[in-house]
Amino acid sequence: MRTVRIFGIVSLVSSLLLVPWGESGAAEKKFPTKPIQVIIPFQPGDTDNLLRPYVEKMPEYLGQPVNLVYKPGAAGSVGAGFVAASKPDGYLLVGSSHSSIVVVPLTHKDVGYTWKSFAPVCAMVEASSLIVVQSSSPWKTLKDLVEDSKKSPGKITYSSSGTFGTNHLIPEALCKEAGIKWTYIPSQGSGPTITALLGGHVQVASTAIAPALPHLRAGTLRPLAVYRPTRMRVLPDTPSLKELGYPIHSSSPYGILAPKDTPKEVVDTIYQAAKKVVDNHRDFVSERLDKLGAEIGFEGPEEYSAHLARQYELFSGILSLVKK
Repeated sequence: MRTVRIFGIVSLVSSLLLVPWGESGAAEKKFPTKPIQVIIPFQPGDTDNLLRPYVEKMPEYLGQPVNLVYKPGAAGSVGAGFVAASKPDGYLLVGSSHSSIVVVPLTHKDVGYTWKSFAPVCAMVEASSLIVVQSSSPWKTLKDLVEDSKKSPGKITYSSSGTFGTNHLIPEALCKEAGIKWTYIPSQGSGPTITALLGGHVQVASTAIAPALPHLRAGTLRPLAVYRPTRMRVLPDTPSLKELGYPIHSSSPYGILAPKDTPKEVVDTIYQAAKKVVDNHRDFVSERLDKLGAEIGFEGPEEYSAHLARQYELFSGILSLVKK
């Protein structure tokens, strides 16, 4: 009897040793095993709408819900900082442009994170901002606006959605390059920026394309230049600053990032799900983005990381120029 019992124990131990850890009851289940949250560090309206076509389809390939959660404040640094300090397990991500990830830490040293505090997962959307005026204004081109600005330094007013954000720094750099001066009047978001322009409270706006697009299509606003190095498909007749001779440009990739030290296999799982959305639902995504004045701009972790590094160098240079 004792021999049988010992033999049974030996057999059990042997069988357990032969079972791979990934198949044993004690092993961790494959990521993800619960819903993933994507923190949007801004108010609803821009970033969430740009990322939503992906977020709606990703659960098909992850087997778990992907939820957008809003945590706005301090030019995106509240939500971004919250994710940077969270557990690096892939269940808490941040969805943003380079503004809150790269630019804000450059201009606000007390936010407690830098772009290197994140593990880039993938860029999803290529967007841009632009200089826009009322269609009733006398400025048909950026050249017209610059020439008038030289005649009356400081008289022309402009607004953007946040001090020391991308849409503030690019016009300031333009003013330095063109030898002109505008008076800056900040607003609390893209919507208020457009409202201020339409109401005649400012003469120029620096804004993302999406909130301006309905007014551009209605003919109440006129675009003068986009910030991306090349023209946007949605505004084929609008030149870029670079095209107009100003060595200033900033593409705006929107994507998702995980906290630094998130395991590579977790990052890759999320990336592959997003890639399958592009591969299998390109028309769906493209149609949704067209309505927002944006395009598919998909990049993997390494490409996205390199892009953010370039943005860091770009805006470090712009800040040096603006502060002169």
